[in-house]
Amino acid sequence: MSETTSSDVETDIDPFTREVIANALQSAAEEMFINLGRTAKSSVIYETLDYACGLVDPDGNVVAQANGVPGFLGTLKYGVEDVVDKYGTDGFEPGDVVLVNDYSGGTHLNDVAMVAPVFAGDDIVLFTASKAHWTDIGGKDPGSWTTDATSVFQEGLQLPMVKLYEGGAINQHVRDIIEANTRMPAMTLGDMQAQEASMDVAADRVGEVIDKYGKATVLQAMVEYLEWGEQLVREEVEALPNGTYTATDAIDDDGITDDPIHVEVTVTITDDAVEVDFTGSDDAATGPINSPYAATASMVRAFFQALTLPDANTNEGFFAPLELTVPEGTVFNATKPAAIGTDWESSTMAADLPWQALAPHVPEKLAAGHFMSVCATIVGGHDDRHDEDFLVIEPQPGGWGASDGRDGADVLVCVGDGDTLEMPVEVMETRFPLLFDQFRLNTPQETGHGEYRGGSGLVQDYTVYNESGAFLTASFGRSKHPPWGVNGGQDGNGNHIEIVAADGTSERHNKVTTYDLADGETARLVTSSGGGYGDPLDRDPERVLDDYRDDYVTADIAREVYGVVIDEDDQTVDHAATARLREAGR
Repeated sequence: MSETTSSDVETDIDPFTREVIANALQSAAEEMFINLGRTAKSSVIYETLDYACGLVDPDGNVVAQANGVPGFLGTLKYGVEDVVDKYGTDGFEPGDVVLVNDYSGGTHLNDVAMVAPVFAGDDIVLFTASKAHWTDIGGKDPGSWTTDATSVFQEGLQLPMVKLYEGGAINQHVRDIIEANTRMPAMTLGDMQAQEASMDVAADRVGEVIDKYGKATVLQAMVEYLEWGEQLVREEVEALPNGTYTATDAIDDDGITDDPIHVEVTVTITDDAVEVDFTGSDDAATGPINSPYAATASMVRAFFQALTLPDANTNEGFFAPLELTVPEGTVFNATKPAAIGTDWESSTMAADLPWQALAPHVPEKLAAGHFMSVCATIVGGHDDRHDEDFLVIEPQPGGWGASDGRDGADVLVCVGDGDTLEMPVEVMETRFPLLFDQFRLNTPQETGHGEYRGGSGLVQDYTVYNESGAFLTASFGRSKHPPWGVNGGQDGNGNHIEIVAADGTSERHNKVTTYDLADGETARLVTSSGGGYGDPLDRDPERVLDDYRDDYVTADIAREVYGVVIDEDDQTVDHAATARLREAGR
């Protein structure tokens, strides 16, 4: 790749052209996203949308991104930077595609990134980049990620920035290695081809923009777009309350022992920067809850956007005021060979922890704590009906925290998973030997109460109807250390898993790996309510009555928690009795 000189970049471009080019690049990223979802082989991509796509310049600046998984989006920057560092500026030709899934721009090994250069003449103007969850990457157990791995070498095939395509021709040796290291080669290779093809579409769209406006104009528009992003967010940072804010918390355990992992953060806000420092957090754990640096940084970016302009289309300039300190070797910056299979338990905490530090101080921007964990679930086995193996992989949604003036949202996926979706029950029951005996809100709510109520979690039953049974792998964090309330609001109740036998007896867990489920047994997945905001005794009695009518609370909860006396026959509030009860409660 030849160096871009000053003559390649115009010094004057009208704002209308800049906006048209910026939006065309944004559309290219979004078209990449749509095409991958339409053509992927596995349901975790085409139904759940467990992937992300973007355009990154050769310096690692994110120019445009589709609204995929937030935990992936920020990693694209680091993946491109590491790929360019490895191959140098002259190490690419048109048609190259690089694969990476390890600590370079990494999350866990199932999340495979692809990076490909987009040329204009002899110069690389952008890289297309995507990261998608491949169903199986050859770890010690089906689905590859587990809750009991103690080394990354147990978690699957590592792809250390290797070229899958060179000059447009597939590297058959790399393809064969991937095929030999997955239990589901048709699905894995199908996803691989879909991912690469979607990047070709984005590259074509970028090429059309360059053909229309010229390379120099497009490069200048990109420079000005990044400057615009920085200017936009600096106005928001300047308006934040200056100060130093701290929070401490704990990750439940690492899957190997029951010992909690201590985490802490210091957030310092000045007129021109937001500094997030995780110094003091525990070293990387033995189990697989550790987060690589890129995953942590990606989730801190999600927190930063929530704090500033959550609805904005972001680019690299947007994050210029964000400064991050993550000591190497800690749970938030794990290095090889630390296990990273359930990295979301720490990477999502990297968003939740500074959120917790600031929520009481900017209640108009940040809600109380949400259920936080991806609550990722694998159900698999051998389908007796079709004589073939199956794997179901999906996140579970839960309750989000309340904020000043608003109840929390019910059953949304966590901040780390963003726009991922629940797989439709109809698809699941058609494709897999499972029945869903219930799929409901986790109500009446026992926790998360406040002047504004935390959102409700989910109760979902996977019941096996398969003579050879099935297995369950799942990691439900925020089980022992539940979502936090703000300004007198209650904490949530925590996520958990119940294994219900055919006779109705049950066991409670928060992490399991390849847990045997017999024919007729049920895996009941229960996610937490979000934290409440404000004293429950300040909630409008009429809103408590609405909650009672909608089955969010019982009459007993209304009385005991909210100090509201409800006449159950008339379904009205006894205001005189309520006033006396609330006065006594205060």
